[in-house]
Amino acid sequence: MISNYPNLFTPLDLGFTELKNRVLMGSMHTGLEDNLEEYDRLADYFAERVRGDGPGLIITGGISPNKSGGISPNSGTLDIVDNVHYHKKITQAVHKENGKICMQILHTGRYGYHNDIVSASAIKAPINKYVPRELNETEIQQEIRDFVNCAVLAKDANYDGVEIMASEGYFINQFLSLRTNKRQDEWGGCFENRMRLAIEIVKRTREAVGDHFIIVFRLSLMDLVEEGCPWVEIAQLAKAVESVGVNIFNSGIGWHEARIPTIVTSVPAAAFTRATRKLKEEVSIPIIATNRINNPETAEEILRQNHSDMVSMARPFLADPHWVQKARDNRADEINTCIACNQACLDQIFSGETMSCLVNPRAARESELIYTQTNTPKNIAVIGAGPAGLTVSTVAAQRGHQVTLFEASDDIGGQFRMAQRIPGKSDFKETMRYYRKMMERYGVELRLNADISSDQVKEMVDGEQYDEVVVSTGVLPRSIDIPMSASGINHPGVLTYPEVLLKRKKVGKRVAIIGSGGIGFDVATFLLGQEEEVDLDKWYRQWGIDPAFEAPGALIEPEIESPKRQITLLQRKATKSGKSLGKTTGWAHKLHLEKNDVRMLIDVIYDRMDEQGLHVRVSGEPEVLEVDNIIICAGQISNDSAFASLDKEILSSLHVIGGASIASELDAKRAILQGAELAARL
Repeated sequence: MISNYPNLFTPLDLGFTELKNRVLMGSMHTGLEDNLEEYDRLADYFAERVRGDGPGLIITGGISPNKSGGISPNSGTLDIVDNVHYHKKITQAVHKENGKICMQILHTGRYGYHNDIVSASAIKAPINKYVPRELNETEIQQEIRDFVNCAVLAKDANYDGVEIMASEGYFINQFLSLRTNKRQDEWGGCFENRMRLAIEIVKRTREAVGDHFIIVFRLSLMDLVEEGCPWVEIAQLAKAVESVGVNIFNSGIGWHEARIPTIVTSVPAAAFTRATRKLKEEVSIPIIATNRINNPETAEEILRQNHSDMVSMARPFLADPHWVQKARDNRADEINTCIACNQACLDQIFSGETMSCLVNPRAARESELIYTQTNTPKNIAVIGAGPAGLTVSTVAAQRGHQVTLFEASDDIGGQFRMAQRIPGKSDFKETMRYYRKMMERYGVELRLNADISSDQVKEMVDGEQYDEVVVSTGVLPRSIDIPMSASGINHPGVLTYPEVLLKRKKVGKRVAIIGSGGIGFDVATFLLGQEEEVDLDKWYRQWGIDPAFEAPGALIEPEIESPKRQITLLQRKATKSGKSLGKTTGWAHKLHLEKNDVRMLIDVIYDRMDEQGLHVRVSGEPEVLEVDNIIICAGQISNDSAFASLDKEILSSLHVIGGASIASELDAKRAILQGAELAARL
């Protein structure tokens, strides 16, 4: 078979070993690393992703070299021999599948969320409540020894190498940058001193592990924070650590405290590979590109243009563990694409939960959520082709059941049909492409424009036409009562969010959006508009990124444009606008709206709408908003008409999932999980 991606599947020779392709499964903390009793489960997670024709190299989630370097007091560490045999479970599982794996050594420094954090200087991170303790000379030397010890133990555990994490604002990065290193001794001041820690760690590690052991160095190519390293220092560091034993450079983009998005859906595909191309001119070892690479076409183009020698993907391997195998087999249309939502991966990790994936709830649950072939095929009806209905349909059909999927509208997708229209969320279309392909592959019969009533559902069950009936009819927009001088809520200036996003009703220049949850923010983003094809140079200018990467932190003054509309977001609650948005993405969405002068009002009471505009009270103070349109984004209610009149207690073959069951927060993560779990046990 002639590959559609010849560069992607060219081996990479490291001299003493060869990587079978140019795909790196990048580090992704799962939460399982922090409990040694979960390492069997962690081994299953990695084995699933390397099985068949997997990535050329895997990097584990971060493992700390000592307790003070952990993300939390209970973070996974590798500092004693007793823990080696747990890690051997991982390496044995990966090697059994003919894969290679490196362990990431992650010292969080001032990003650690506990009382014992340490750093170059005692400067608190803006995203952390804890203040680090400044290390003295003796303690710095001990930190270096701990890194080396961790690498030696990793080798004893049969890892193929280690990745030394020196980017994203973590411990080593904190020594490199003037932002966090205010020392006046030989570990601070000039850059030769500030990079000394990184060089000593690499040099002593190479001496301890020998030549036939991979050392990946995660280098920050742009800090995206004030007082970050300029390019001249980044290049100087790269050359220095290459000379003392690094085999591969992995690229890091932005610190965690940076106020420029680097991984959310709105970031253009492969937005930062120009920086890896620039680094290739400075060094002679392979360089890995990363961030917002989620499909084989993009990965192949990066390699073809010589922007890097490998491509790194982390979240895409959560979404589809068989990404590489499908690409090699020229079955890219079967890849379950990462949509960069962060809801089940990073948001859960930062909430102290084990991560998973919104579009693939089996991620990190490979030994628990199992799709076995059924020995008793059933005839199943699914009503509603939103995310929940599509999931239960395709998984049940994959298991061998006969599935008929009924959808009241003229297309599949439910709320995803609206989400994919939001600028920066075009990847949601890929989820629909994936479901269409799975329906085709597993023989799901799709019936569109089929509005099923309660009576028809009852007939399906009582008449034994179907063995199981699943109601996944989703949600309807919640209405609100605002007194109107004209004709109530049907006033022509009042629209619902489906009318705006799906029916494309015309919207004026002055808009009030009632409700500032996820839908309200999405509608505001939609109304601000964005080109279908994002211009990367323009995106750099808008966010203030130096296209030459020469400036400190690669930061320049952002370009300010006049907003296309005058938008006001309103909510009844007195809490901050956007509080319900994702932990790792909400700030970027909110900042985008603020850049476009969107007003965000809280503690609002809606009095009336008349020819003057929308009359409100904000924290008790009256105000009139002169608007052309009001768009209602005030939440959702379950679309339960297909089962509301049925006695669900006696209908054991009737199942209600997704928004039809619980309407709050348009939770696609919960809906897809419910669909998968139901399909697994039917």
